[in-house]
Amino acid sequence: MLLYNVTLIVEDAVAESWLTWMKEEHIPKVMDTGKFVSNRLLKVVDSPNEGVTFCAQYIAENMAEYQEYQDKYAPALQHELNEKFKEKLVAFRTLMEYVD
Repeated sequence: MLLYNVTLIVEDAVAESWLTWMKEEHIPKVMDTGKFVSNRLLKVVDSPNEGVTFCAQYIAENMAEYQEYQDKYAPALQHELNEKFKEKLVAFRTLMEYVD
């Protein structure tokens, strides 16, 4: 199992609209790809950054599912995010493997 973590630092002024958009549009689109078995959205409570820091996490069963998501779906979904909240957020992505 793999955990695909997307950490996003969102400007305070758009944090509420971003959160609504994530819950209602973006996360459902990611899950509709069929490449992840579950997801969760977290807010970092002790972030040293300006703005609000969130983590969107998606669980993939294997590397093939994750890689297919990256190849077929991620570019368009990331582009949509970047266009909708242009210069209002910073995102970085991490892939982790479960050891237990």
